[in-house]
Amino acid sequence: MHLMVEKRAAGGGLRERKKRATRAALAEAAVRLAAEHGADHVTVEAISAAAGVSPRTFFNYFDTRDDAFLAIGPDVGERVRQAVQHAPAELSALEAVREALAVELREIERQHGLWSLHSRVLRTSPHLLVRHLGAHMADETGLAEAIALRVGRGPTAPGFPGGTRPPADADEADDGNTDAGECGAEGDRRRALDLYPRLLAAVAGTAVRVSIEHWCCRQDERAFTEVFRQVFDLLAAGLPAPGR
Repeated sequence: MHLMVEKRAAGGGLRERKKRATRAALAEAAVRLAAEHGADHVTVEAISAAAGVSPRTFFNYFDTRDDAFLAIGPDVGERVRQAVQHAPAELSALEAVREALAVELREIERQHGLWSLHSRVLRTSPHLLVRHLGAHMADETGLAEAIALRVGRGPTAPGFPGGTRPPADADEADDGNTDAGECGAEGDRRRALDLYPRLLAAVAGTAVRVSIEHWCCRQDERAFTEVFRQVFDLLAAGLPAPGR
């Protein structure tokens, strides 16, 4: 669920909008170059030139070259978590997750070409895939915490007084280790959660992935939003077997 281009936001001043645009341009340039030449053969200088900025400017936005290939939007996960927590009370937890994700995924159909390129980059770059999975797991934990709070089963482990959780820490969330979720603070967050929120968060992530993959193969048949909502309808119905 990690789009490689920062979602454009209407809010913020001119300076902030320019910064978001520059970050997005660098991320897109990195993904396109990596898809064409292979991530290992792309330099910071090449990415910067393609985005029309200097290498020095590049490092104002990313600590390393690999960060640009992933370029996970820093606030998308938080927006989803907040939307789940503040969704109308009459919505079930599954419906709240569906609506929160739908808002963030509207850009997918418009930018499906870039999504496809990024998937290719990940498939051919194991070290990037590892980092991507680590960040995905951190996002999944955050979503599970939001679900837990919504259903009244918030985390109770030390560090989560009153059913709240500490703000996500970028360094903690993405350390490049596939087992990061099982040790340290990340592991504590997971162990503090009940089964239901963890399962729903994991299922939601899978639903997004399957929706994207299915739609990318059949773009001429249906709109992405239709596929996405059908996936969640099937989940809500308990995944009944198709009629024969």
